[in-house]
Amino acid sequence: MASTLSTWLLSRDESIGQKFEEIMNKDPLGSQVQSDSVIIAIGTSLGITGAIFLAFLLLRPFNTIVYAPRLRHTDDKHRPPPLDKSLFAWYKPVFKTNEDYYVDRIGLDATVFLRFARMCRNMFITLAVFGCAIIIPVNITYSIRQGRIKNLGDESKYIFVMMTPSQLSGEVFWAHVVVAYIFDIIVCGFLWRTYRAVHRLRRRYMESADYQNSLHARTLMVTDISKNLRSDNGLLEITDSLKTTPEVPRTTIGRNVKDIPDMIEAHEEAVMELEAVLSKYLKNPNQLPVERPLCTPSKKDPEFTDKKQKVDAIDYLTARIQRLELKIKEARETVDNRDAMRFGFASYETLESAHTVAFAARSKHPQGTTVRLAPQPKDIIWKNLLLNPKQRRWRRFVMNMWITLLTVLYFIPNAGIAIFLSKLNNLALFWDAFKTEMSAHPKFWAVVQGILAPALTSLFYYFLPIIFRRLSIKAGDQSKSSREKHVLHQLYAFFVFNNLVVFSIFSAVFQIIMSALAARQGDASFAAVVRSIEPFQQLMGALCNVSAYWVTWLVQRNLGAVIDLSQAVNLAWGSFSRKFLNPTPRELIKRTAPPPFDYTSYYNYFLFYSTVTLVFGSLQPITLVVTAFYFTLDSWMKKYLLMYVFCTKNETGGLFWRVLFNRMLFGAFLANVITICLVATKGGTSQYIMAAAMAPLPFLLLGFKIYCKKTYDHSIKYYTHGNTNKGAEAQTPIDKELRRRDRVATRFGHPALYQKLTVPMVHEKSKHLLAEVYRGRLDGDVGDNAAFGDVYSMKRMSTENPGKIATTATGPFEFVSENNMDYENFKDRSEFNSDRGSMYGDSSRPDSPSTLWGDNGRGRSSSRGSTRGGNEDGATYPAGYHQTPSNLREYSPSPEPELRHVESNSSQPYQIHDDHNLLSGAAPMGHQTSSGYTPYSPERDGEGGNDYFRR
Repeated sequence: MASTLSTWLLSRDESIGQKFEEIMNKDPLGSQVQSDSVIIAIGTSLGITGAIFLAFLLLRPFNTIVYAPRLRHTDDKHRPPPLDKSLFAWYKPVFKTNEDYYVDRIGLDATVFLRFARMCRNMFITLAVFGCAIIIPVNITYSIRQGRIKNLGDESKYIFVMMTPSQLSGEVFWAHVVVAYIFDIIVCGFLWRTYRAVHRLRRRYMESADYQNSLHARTLMVTDISKNLRSDNGLLEITDSLKTTPEVPRTTIGRNVKDIPDMIEAHEEAVMELEAVLSKYLKNPNQLPVERPLCTPSKKDPEFTDKKQKVDAIDYLTARIQRLELKIKEARETVDNRDAMRFGFASYETLESAHTVAFAARSKHPQGTTVRLAPQPKDIIWKNLLLNPKQRRWRRFVMNMWITLLTVLYFIPNAGIAIFLSKLNNLALFWDAFKTEMSAHPKFWAVVQGILAPALTSLFYYFLPIIFRRLSIKAGDQSKSSREKHVLHQLYAFFVFNNLVVFSIFSAVFQIIMSALAARQGDASFAAVVRSIEPFQQLMGALCNVSAYWVTWLVQRNLGAVIDLSQAVNLAWGSFSRKFLNPTPRELIKRTAPPPFDYTSYYNYFLFYSTVTLVFGSLQPITLVVTAFYFTLDSWMKKYLLMYVFCTKNETGGLFWRVLFNRMLFGAFLANVITICLVATKGGTSQYIMAAAMAPLPFLLLGFKIYCKKTYDHSIKYYTHGNTNKGAEAQTPIDKELRRRDRVATRFGHPALYQKLTVPMVHEKSKHLLAEVYRGRLDGDVGDNAAFGDVYSMKRMSTENPGKIATTATGPFEFVSENNMDYENFKDRSEFNSDRGSMYGDSSRPDSPSTLWGDNGRGRSSSRGSTRGGNEDGATYPAGYHQTPSNLREYSPSPEPELRHVESNSSQPYQIHDDHNLLSGAAPMGHQTSSGYTPYSPERDGEGGNDYFRR
């Protein structure tokens, strides 16, 4: 009886398994839509790509503002090759220029990006050749030989399925084991070759005269300083404790700027809002609106308790700007030099000394601090330097919680797209009416499946980098470049988990469940169905079916690449906003500037495409061909864009490479895991032997990573490790004059102390209406009672004759004519070039005292060694940056530690014990001019100190 029951259950399980296999393998409607969706996606993408590229050829010669802004605005050193008006003028600069030529034109970050794109192109072309030559013939041959395709009447419908191993089992999977080894060798080979190239480029970059003479390259940033060491001399003790170089650095401790940055930010917001209001109100100067514009007071404005009341926008905003400027001026004057913060900077004379100290401190925390090479001043996120390690740890924990929550919430729409839109026949299983409609119009729904699902998947990713950037800033990242690396890490992890793992697995699991339910017979339990269908084996088959979606998704990336080249969004938005909206003069000027290149987003896309392709390359080799084609197009499209359109916002010197390298290896590792699962479930009697044969691959990848790290990483980041002769001179001659002008305290001082306040810009056509519109003072006086006391008044200078006094009263606004609304006229002003850094980003800081206070604005002298570059007078402090009173200063700038103590009983406050005349070369103490800094006065007009563009 028991034997009979067992036989009956076994036979019933076998029948269920056969039924399940029949449903999984024989799905005419799903297979037809799947194959058609791939073909339609490829055809649609190629057609639209060709049309957009043709539009680019026709529009480029006549729209240089959009298609070649770098050619218009860069200097001779960084200017790309010129372009004429012919349709194919771009061909020679893009295809004929080599790496050594354009590395000086576009910067090392852009060069490494193009090198990475070319590596991906060559790598996936090689992978496609081997993958298609081995996997496709083997899969198709054995699928037919094993008779797994039931509908022999029309095998063309199943050609896409036969390319995958979903119909295979047994010894055939030894071919996949061999291909896995070949793929890993190819990936590691290209990564190693590119690693060497990046190392060579990086060393050449550090040996260049521009880098070696830049201040930030010779400066260390010290954070987490304890209270007893928060002084210039405390920084010296920290660096001296490392004992790696006899050279004495110049040091400056960070100061408390209070709430000045917040007030400046509020001031900027008020200025932008006023400009928008005036631009809309004065759109037609000949016919002003009957009613003046109204607005609600800012929530941060303490002058108004009722935040919902409506007030006159122009009067309110001008008054708010005036109040903020007065507060900023008062706050700057009360900044106390004694209120030191937990960070500081130490600058060395030579690059070797700075990098030697940084290398020695890389794994240490002298005096509980963290010492590392300083980023460029504009790259620093100043407010995060105030955080202590405990605060940063807590903020990182909170950030990870938010990212986890975002991942969980995104699970809902992601699962819906994965289950239903990526394969519409799943939706047909629930909806009979849709099933009928899908059967009646399979071509139309193939278009929907091939285009809609990938488009919805990509839509969310436009906002994702913005969210992650804000979270990283909140988490305590101390520089924008480190923030971008963390954002790249977070984006890649989010993409791989949600869009690859969750998406693919959910689609496959749902297909198995629905097919199992359909195969269920009579009162058979669901457990019996699951036991009979071998879920892990069927999961791999379902993943093979999901590969069709990823083919269509990767095909659409080709369309995205050519849309970037066409600059269609910028071109369309610029035309639309100028015609239908009311852009301010500032917005119109910024639109003519080279836009910053978003390395993080593009790197993330490249990495994700590569990971998807490596994972599905063995399941569906067509993905290799599609990705190789994409990188072939994008490698030269991005070259044109980086040479002629985009600029680098914050140059890191190619330090993105390690992040890219590690994630490419992770992609190869994930591909190995999928292949191991494939052979372990479908390999038949040899499945465990095949899995064991692939076991060494992850360890080989790990060994390759360790080798590259030990061979290249230190020399990529540090110019020297301290092994060179300390008495030898640098390879590049030192610019003594540039060293003499080093201003560590001002160049690495908080920009809130020096930043010029923005003047509202108004179109010149509305100039005659301000007396009627603006109810404040229009006499151009910029004294303490003026509406904009800290900014440039057009009353004093003429737009027609820069440097000359204006003859008409114009009030506290900056008027810009239609012909002058070009970035070329404003590119030297910090308010316009903050997002468009130079090659090395260490040129004269626009907002530093070197321009605000003239030649005497040298900032504070260093604690010692301040005369190394030549004879300097006492440093002049800008107004509001007070020197420490003599009765509170503990040390003088003595070059010897034992001679720093000040004699407290001396009649001279800074008299020093120097019996042997050892301090004859010490720098004099800093002093402040009696008059301080006066932003503007009529007596200075004749000195030529207030030209148009300096304000």
